[in-house]
Amino acid sequence: MKTKTFSVLAIMIFFGVSTSEAERHMMQPVVPANKLAEARALRSPLPASQDVVEKGKALYHGKGTCFTCHGVNGDGTGPGGAQLNPSPRNFQHHGFWRHRTEGEIFWVIKHGSPGTGMIGFGQVLSDEEIWALIQYEQTFAGMHGPGMRGHRGGMGGMKGMRHGGKGDEMDE
Repeated sequence: MKTKTFSVLAIMIFFGVSTSEAERHMMQPVVPANKLAEARALRSPLPASQDVVEKGKALYHGKGTCFTCHGVNGDGTGPGGAQLNPSPRNFQHHGFWRHRTEGEIFWVIKHGSPGTGMIGFGQVLSDEEIWALIQYEQTFAGMHGPGMRGHRGGMGGMKGMRHGGKGDEMDE
């Protein structure tokens, strides 16, 4: 086991991957262990719809200020996140959506993510606004939505929708 651990660390160093990046691997839950079951049980009360996505888009670029760190296109490259370590999540990465439930995402937006620059927005956004925001953020993943954990056949309730697009705009 020690040899395997040493080999993984050597590879990470060779390729310039820090241990903090490895610890933040896409598959790792970001909700504290004692809150994980509670978070995974949460389900959006909102219907999957373009109207909800548009509301979420307005929140992302306005009141929620998500774009500041997560970028205008949800790729994690916003100017406010440039100095954060670890860097903000990339909502375009399929692994982000495949390895967590919508309840986990809700919990993190509401309460923040310990050990990161992600603060809780529960004092700024209502629960309904957070759920709308999640529907918009899901659109950044394009066709990567199928197979996601969670509700509505996974997190892909709006799968195939391009960020800011209509339901008939499918990503390749």
